[in-house]
Amino acid sequence: MSELPIICFLCTGNSARSVMARAFFASKTSDFEITSAGTLVLEGQPMSIRTRRALASYDLSEPDHLSRQFGQSDLKTDLVVAMEPSHILWMRRHFPEMAARTGTLPRLIRDFPKEGNFENRVATMGLAEVEIEDWEEVVDPAAGDQDVFDRCAEELEGLISRFAVKIL
Repeated sequence: MSELPIICFLCTGNSARSVMARAFFASKTSDFEITSAGTLVLEGQPMSIRTRRALASYDLSEPDHLSRQFGQSDLKTDLVVAMEPSHILWMRRHFPEMAARTGTLPRLIRDFPKEGNFENRVATMGLAEVEIEDWEEVVDPAAGDQDVFDRCAEELEGLISRFAVKIL
């Protein structure tokens, strides 16, 4: 583990959900190194303008964000927070060594233990063996208009607030 535990928020394109989740969580704590990545990324792209506007409504910004693919350099991550079940399956297929450290945001909110050090709390969840369920999805706003992105930001702000209470 690094000096600070590393949390990576993971979505598909690393241009909306994971960017917003990272920004919301970073606004709540400096106790972690916080990154974001995607499973199917056109690397080096800025976040969508709709994501930028949704974050701005919370007085947040990620001006230096460029999309990036989850890869070998992320294997030091202590917890990968996925936005949907397909991301868990992708991680299990492409990075099986990360399966025990990868869970969906809704599941982590529900099941993350309160006691113990961070590494042990992650380990006791048994994430590699968890059967992923449909309720674990944060819906992708990618094809939507600004209202869809704003609703996604509102959902993520609430989820990340609950996640922070569980994890901090």
